[in-house]
Amino acid sequence: MDNGRSKDELDDNIMSAELLLPANKTAPLSNRYQIAATSDNTRRAYQADIRHYETWGGQLPATTEAILRYLHAFADNLNPRTLSRHVTALKQWHRYQHFPDPTEAPIVSKTLTGIARVHGKPKEKAPPLLPEHLIKIVEYLLPQSTLAACRDNALLQVGFLGAFRRSELVTIKMEDIDWQPAAGMEILIPKSKTDQFNTGQYCVIPNGNEQLCAVRALKSWLEKADIKDGFVFRRIHRGNKTSELSITPDSVNEILKKHAVAAGIDSMDFSSHSMRRGLATTASRDGVSLPAIMRQGRWKQVGTVMEYIEAAQRFEENAAGQVLQKLPNKEKLEPEE
Repeated sequence: MDNGRSKDELDDNIMSAELLLPANKTAPLSNRYQIAATSDNTRRAYQADIRHYETWGGQLPATTEAILRYLHAFADNLNPRTLSRHVTALKQWHRYQHFPDPTEAPIVSKTLTGIARVHGKPKEKAPPLLPEHLIKIVEYLLPQSTLAACRDNALLQVGFLGAFRRSELVTIKMEDIDWQPAAGMEILIPKSKTDQFNTGQYCVIPNGNEQLCAVRALKSWLEKADIKDGFVFRRIHRGNKTSELSITPDSVNEILKKHAVAAGIDSMDFSSHSMRRGLATTASRDGVSLPAIMRQGRWKQVGTVMEYIEAAQRFEENAAGQVLQKLPNKEKLEPEE
């Protein structure tokens, strides 16, 4: 480690350089707001990227030559997009520590471009969780009488029908829910990936039917677990004791995958993102307008939603398919005897 800095000190300073008050003041300004300017997820990712560079043997502050050697060392086995993010983390560290930025040299960006051209791969995309998948999972969970089964049934139905991100799903609290018996429920999302300034977003989930009803499933879980306030989707300890702590975002993936396999859907590698993707895919298939789909999932970028929709419609209005439909029947092509 260079300059005698400990790993904890590096973590604390990755996104926060201390500013001093004018000369007539002696106390340093708090870096609280500088830290708050970057999301926790981004800061954790940058910290992990810096550690990766140091574990390789990189010194801080770095040189352009060291950055290039680092890129060449991992060009074969790290996704180019991951390497690019690592370079961004190193850039931010040097900027906020007031060191010259070794990543701004044109040869660094040129090397990243070359790595992407040689080793670039398509993004891995989670398959969509469709209503028929969810119904099978719900049918598997409903006969079970455990707290976990009741919670997971509510979790997956709310996650799918609300097109929730896992980070949003696990932080829902009782005070965020506005029950509207004749219509369904409205859930306030105080902060999310696309709402970093805490203006608040709302998700409306209508009452369902006999097959799927997130409102009924959630009420059943809250009653069974006797939850009156605080987090909705909580950890369950041995002995069927409900914790006051919420489940983790990673556990949403585990819950979905586990129950999908148990319900006989073992050909899909679902993740929590499968629920958002599945809602968009299904809604588009059923003729729901693009604005309505974006509103339900709180999407800000049209391109993101269109990517989901287009993936589901590759066999619809397909140019090759329409050409094939216009071809004469096989019998007409055969010569008459």
